[in-house]
Amino acid sequence: MKAAIHPKYNHQAQVICVCGNKFTVGSTKDVIHVELCYQCHPFYTGQDRFVDTGSRISRFQEKRDQAQVHKAQVTKKKEEKRKQQEGPKTLREMLQSLK
Repeated sequence: MKAAIHPKYNHQAQVICVCGNKFTVGSTKDVIHVELCYQCHPFYTGQDRFVDTGSRISRFQEKRDQAQVHKAQVTKKKEEKRKQQEGPKTLREMLQSLK
């Protein structure tokens, strides 16, 4: 094994969360910044909230709304096309419509 290729292991690395919580772990880095920890994560706190760092929820809701609008437009076009194709299908229906 080569002697000088491994990083230095720090037994007292400081982890700092966005919520303000700090704790120590062992790591090759001296300071680690995290967005969630055991004091603010919804799974551990029992709070019902969403952790949406990349605005994924809002993008999903926008896509869902656009899909509903598109579905309504397609349904409307199909209904109009069906109405245009409707008409008397037999000679009897054509004669009854003249009366």
